[in-house]
Amino acid sequence: MSLVLPTPGGNTDDGTLRAISDFHPFLSAFRRDLHAHPELGFEERRTAARVAEALQGFGLDEVHTGVGRTGVVGVLRGRRAGSSSKSVGLRADMDALPVQEEGTCAHRSVHAGRMHGCGHDGHVTMLLGAARHLAHTRDFGGTVHFIFQPGEEGHAGARVMVEDGLFERFPCDAVYALHNWPSLPAGTVAVNPGAMMAARDDFWLRIEGVGGHGAMPHRTADPVVAACAVVAALQTVVSRNLDPALSAVLTVHSLQAGGAIAHGVPTQSVTVPPQADIAGIAKWFDASAGEVLRRRVAEIARDCASALGTRADVRYLPFLPPTVNAPPCAELVRRAATGLLGAARVFTGVLPSMASEDFSFMLNERPGAYFWLGVGEDVPGLHHPRYDFNDAVLPIGAALLATIAREALAA
Repeated sequence: MSLVLPTPGGNTDDGTLRAISDFHPFLSAFRRDLHAHPELGFEERRTAARVAEALQGFGLDEVHTGVGRTGVVGVLRGRRAGSSSKSVGLRADMDALPVQEEGTCAHRSVHAGRMHGCGHDGHVTMLLGAARHLAHTRDFGGTVHFIFQPGEEGHAGARVMVEDGLFERFPCDAVYALHNWPSLPAGTVAVNPGAMMAARDDFWLRIEGVGGHGAMPHRTADPVVAACAVVAALQTVVSRNLDPALSAVLTVHSLQAGGAIAHGVPTQSVTVPPQADIAGIAKWFDASAGEVLRRRVAEIARDCASALGTRADVRYLPFLPPTVNAPPCAELVRRAATGLLGAARVFTGVLPSMASEDFSFMLNERPGAYFWLGVGEDVPGLHHPRYDFNDAVLPIGAALLATIAREALAA
């Protein structure tokens, strides 16, 4: 997949994009090596070692490993006259997905059941590209912290890094991150002065009844029937309990009860199981919507179960906060992207995604911004078994991160 680098969009561009394009082959080779060797959350030992080795080779002032278990942080101090005490963090996630890759590229995963289906291999590589460029120029005042985070996919690795003292050890006045976005044209940027990604809550419901013979249901308290009623009733929460102006999603993704079914084969015994298990997620932006979802899931589960002679145990776990940009930081991203790419390639006021992102934990600790980098509308979607990062945008992402760091330190 090819991409013509955009003409610099304004007089703020300083040749960063062209300079990083000079080592595009290095970036592509590094990214493809990571893609071929994916590692799941908190298992990113090879990835972390390759990142640390690269940072040391670039001449960073400090390289720290084992931050948040398998995370890496590189520290680079500028040499501009009158260097300030300001500091900025740039973050990339490192982990892969437990998905079997179906692609046939030469650099496809060598590990069965694991693949970089979300583009974190590209995120790591772009941040390394920014580190290499800034280490070569050091044309800024203050300090840049390059944060390579483990365990974004369902492990809340950002929270683990924060709890491990990330911002105490590596102070950041602000922190920034990007995510590749297949639904946007390659080489474009989208950023909002507010919400970008939704919060995520998880819930588990166990419906306990009384099992028995399926031919004598009157002697049972059927948890399957109760579970079906609960699932149906949960569909009314967003449509009937929330203010229509608030965006939210409530999805049941698992309902399990009884034993395995052998289709077309008579069973030896037909029984009503003693319990049924339900699992789901709730997504929201506004905290008031999150509270309604939490309360109504519990009420519906318990009341529906009770009405049908069963009992519901409810576990509801807030997992990820919403990812909300600080407006001044979002404006800095917009300005940096416009200078590099031109105003026509930068979108603001886009619809936030109902997907979730653990970078929110870092944004809860420090102001910052999270933005999307388009990788092409013809690229398979994130988490698709045929997804592969578009290497053509590697210099663009690296240049954006480097420019954001310079502008943040100069602000």
